[in-house]
Amino acid sequence: MAGKGGATLSGGVMKKIIISYTYLGIWIVLSSAVIVYNKYILDKKLYNWPFPISLTMIHMAFCSSLAFFLVRILNFVEPVTLSRHVYFTCVLPIGALYSLSLWLSNSAYIYLSVSFIQMLKALMPVAVYTIGILFKKDTFKNSTMCNMLAISVGVAIAAYGEAKYDSWGVLLQLLAVLVEATRLVMVQILLNSKGISFNPIATLYYVAPSCLVFLSIPWIFVELPILRASNSFKFDFVIFGSNSLCAFALNLAVFLVVGKTSALTMNIGGVVKDWLLIAFSWSVIKDTVTPVNLIGYGLAFLGVAYYNHQKLQALKANEVEKKSQQEDEESGILLTEREQSGSGKKGDSQD
Repeated sequence: MAGKGGATLSGGVMKKIIISYTYLGIWIVLSSAVIVYNKYILDKKLYNWPFPISLTMIHMAFCSSLAFFLVRILNFVEPVTLSRHVYFTCVLPIGALYSLSLWLSNSAYIYLSVSFIQMLKALMPVAVYTIGILFKKDTFKNSTMCNMLAISVGVAIAAYGEAKYDSWGVLLQLLAVLVEATRLVMVQILLNSKGISFNPIATLYYVAPSCLVFLSIPWIFVELPILRASNSFKFDFVIFGSNSLCAFALNLAVFLVVGKTSALTMNIGGVVKDWLLIAFSWSVIKDTVTPVNLIGYGLAFLGVAYYNHQKLQALKANEVEKKSQQEDEESGILLTEREQSGSGKKGDSQD
């Protein structure tokens, strides 16, 4: 029986691992597809539609409409009940940061190669850790800061070796990393601290419309006049429809991966995705990847890998601590019950 039970347990664990890595694989494929697709649309040498705000607004409008249809028409999921105070103080700030992050990151594809953008994204742990310290969500540690410096040096070397370096594109991508890191920390502070959690569709239902509103403000002044002056553009429903569908599927995949595995697993998967995109960018898109690029990103990659390893060890230590606390509480309850039982029997014997 024990052997049979052990085999069943092993099979259950294996099934869980397979499911987790299947979700992770789907996320890697969808994320890579959206990145390459956006690059294709925005690049002046490819589809030649360099309007990142408009493209992001199309994504958000599509996601908002589909989420509304699933929530309000089909009743596919129950929307989370939010007060006006929570919506205006939590959801709207996160939506504003998300819209700015998407705008900046999509704008960078006009000026930089896919491979170089993935190298710059290695700075995300540095930004998250630094902002976490500023908002007192993380504690300063010399070893962790040295690791962050190593990642930064690696990215700097990769930038130095970039064949098609563009200062404006680098600035846009660095700002996108900074804003996205701030959004991630704000999610922890504003939503997690209040015990609010969204399913994937409910997240889009609440966040996507706010993103659309925030994006419309710069769009009116920056891109709308250019689009009005251009008479040659015709909306391609196949291109923009399929691109928006990929973006919607990616948003769902992100939350599925985090829900079925963890944010740490997604970070590790993101490193794998970056290497695959660099290889794809070099072999298929024919972007120039220099040896100095690879040396710099290799150093940054080692720093990110070590950072993820530290986070994993910390999570394991927390789980062990929680388990020991639960065992102590359970043993304390049993001891109390025995003492009460013993005193009860003693009282009966005296009677």
